[in-house]
Amino acid sequence: MDPREKTGHEVPEVGMLIARVLVATDGSEGARLAGRAAADIASRTGAELHLVHVWRLVPAHAAYPGVMWTDYSYLSEDEARRLLKREAAGIAESGGRIAGTHLVQDAPAGGILRLCRRLRPDLLVLGSRGLGALGRLALGSVSEAVAHRAGWPVLVVRGGEEAWPPRRVVVGDDGSQAAAAAGELAALIGGLFGAEGVVVRAFRSPPGAGEAGEFEEALYWEGQALEGRAWRIGKVLGSRPVARLVEGDAAAEILRAAAEGGDERRSLVAVGSRGLGAAGRLLLGSVSTKLLRAAGGSVLVCPQRSPFVSRYDEGLA
Repeated sequence: MDPREKTGHEVPEVGMLIARVLVATDGSEGARLAGRAAADIASRTGAELHLVHVWRLVPAHAAYPGVMWTDYSYLSEDEARRLLKREAAGIAESGGRIAGTHLVQDAPAGGILRLCRRLRPDLLVLGSRGLGALGRLALGSVSEAVAHRAGWPVLVVRGGEEAWPPRRVVVGDDGSQAAAAAGELAALIGGLFGAEGVVVRAFRSPPGAGEAGEFEEALYWEGQALEGRAWRIGKVLGSRPVARLVEGDAAAEILRAAAEGGDERRSLVAVGSRGLGAAGRLLLGSVSTKLLRAAGGSVLVCPQRSPFVSRYDEGLA
């Protein structure tokens, strides 16, 4: 079915439409929220939906009396298969249509990335927290590692049941093509649910007064470029986002914009994973890491090396 029939939103021809979505599950509540979000996106875009569970053999000490092992990646193969079947059934019961389920034996991050290389999804969806041994071996701690190692856009869903779908899209823009692709992908997702948008670009003041004139001119052109980005994102989102060129720390300003409107959990934050803006003064280098750790809502990270960015470049040609 054409997704426009379900949403009334004109899905744009932007060269980056979502054709395949992969969601990882570990059986936790956070992973179930990710499954719900992935099913929502797939059903509204017409994309294939794939589900993966990565499992490892139970370590010998987990069988010791009095030891409670809560990392759902450590299971027997039969238990892992039952978990995958149960989670797939849950998605199906909520209306999702799964094109394929995948059981992978590996460490969680490595197994997810290995399957990504084979499936080449347009979007990988993860929960932000799982049930990990001592809080470290859960899918949630894996999400950051996957987001920084993946060659595909990664959506980390968090905030609890009330956090999805997003009401607001906040794009952290540094002028890079990765940030542009992240912004338009987030706009495509947010537009499916009628979300509003904000595009934030942060800068630092020059260290010396002697550079002030040159800096002011560069800032003017950055503002013009940002308005252009906002215009293009608005075409995808369905409404014109607010463009903000602000002085300060990029992560802090993005989080500030996400918190506006009362509930930051309902904001979808999007960034590219690398890059500095004009004259090396617009800051987004490690912002994706800060946002993955601090944002109250979902975070979309689009890596510079992603084929998605290449398709974005081709769409501009």
